[in-house]
Amino acid sequence: MATAPAPLALVHSTQQPDEVRRRELAAFLRSRRERISPEQVGLPAVGRRRTPGLRREEVALLAAVGVTWYTWLEQARDIQVSPQVLDAIARGLLLDANEREHLFTLAGTPDPAPPAVCPTITPSVALVIEQLEPLPCVAVNRRYDILAYNRTYGRMIGDLDAVAPEDRNMLLLGFTHPAWKRALVDYEAATSMMVAKFRSAMADHVAEPAWKALLKRLILASPEFEAKWQQHEVRNVANGEKRFLNEQVGLLHFDFTTLWLGPREGTRLISYTPADEETRERVERLHRLITAEG
Repeated sequence: MATAPAPLALVHSTQQPDEVRRRELAAFLRSRRERISPEQVGLPAVGRRRTPGLRREEVALLAAVGVTWYTWLEQARDIQVSPQVLDAIARGLLLDANEREHLFTLAGTPDPAPPAVCPTITPSVALVIEQLEPLPCVAVNRRYDILAYNRTYGRMIGDLDAVAPEDRNMLLLGFTHPAWKRALVDYEAATSMMVAKFRSAMADHVAEPAWKALLKRLILASPEFEAKWQQHEVRNVANGEKRFLNEQVGLLHFDFTTLWLGPREGTRLISYTPADEETRERVERLHRLITAEG
């Protein structure tokens, strides 16, 4: 049986950044290899298989590299990987665009510049967030820390003002806060997508203390998060739809839009536009209730 990666591998304090990245790359490659059958890549399913998916020698064959070399890669050995070989591995493992980007980032080939992160919200950005009312709007960073929000967003899912500032993180709230778990109508899909986006973003930050601390906290607080984390799914941030069940006005169905606040994916605004007239009326009613409270 294949050995699963250690749950806390990314947060082990004695590991050097390069070692952390190699171990994450190795775990990612194993997870992708084990999900593909020989038939999917045009290989015969010969012999009894004790583990799911492709064998290492089959991946090596598809990528036209030595079996020993590829085995070392999955063992997190300190070896050099060329862009051409990574390209062959990505094609052999049928990686999609998000997974391919994740593979190259983990391998450090090429090594991308750190993203420009906006640590604070400027007064002008805060004014934009406020002026979007009654539409909900929130500013978050790549770790899903909630940096700023307007009154409608603050009451769309429970009472965000009542949450301690250090706990205002979408992942942490989604997996541990009862009100958030009740409010996320499509809970399984929504949390899975957040974990996949978080893993994709963390490829650039695997050795940074703040990221390691958040990951460790999530793993210790939620076995459900840990299970999703070990699936090694990756996704990029995109626009889409989301539904919330608000305790005061009922079901809210939104189209959400992401607006970046810098030249690279870092801090972003997420605005929520009603997807139907019923949601528009309920959002306006929620805003009136909030305003009446003073």
